[in-house]
Amino acid sequence: MRAVVIVSLLMTACGAAMPASYAQNPLAPSSTSGAGAETKPLPEIKRRTLDGATFDTAEARGKKVVVVKFFAKYCEPCKRSLPWFQEFAKEHRDVAVLGIAEDERESDVRDVATMFGLTFPIVHDTGNALSGRFRVSDMPITFVADRKGRIRWVGGPDQTEAELEAAVSASSR
Repeated sequence: MRAVVIVSLLMTACGAAMPASYAQNPLAPSSTSGAGAETKPLPEIKRRTLDGATFDTAEARGKKVVVVKFFAKYCEPCKRSLPWFQEFAKEHRDVAVLGIAEDERESDVRDVATMFGLTFPIVHDTGNALSGRFRVSDMPITFVADRKGRIRWVGGPDQTEAELEAAVSASSR
């Protein structure tokens, strides 16, 4: 019994020390690059945003690249990435940008939006239904879908601005 507990603790510790790679997300494109890469569709999202509007991924299909970023108030890497993500959203008006907040309370989501001056649409994912659809296991995580609604890139906690820019550029073609 003691051996089982020790193995269980070691597995938990290893999991915490080695967070899931964005490439391991089930929605991430296959490791094959180029035109033959297997891609999956962006899960449908039609939700009310904090400002009362409705964000609908179906409206962007065929017209815009879609970038979806999951974050939460308690997530320290999220806090480091939100300022440059806000700048990205301001500079890329031709991209449909959506933030999905995983906080329990909407007041926490609003606090984060105010703290970082976030102006892009934000959905409060009550009950984590969207994070379940996107198979989110690590935050922040960002999904980039092309105009056809196919996920072309998934960026994890260590993503850079340059990587996101490159992913959006490649998805715009």
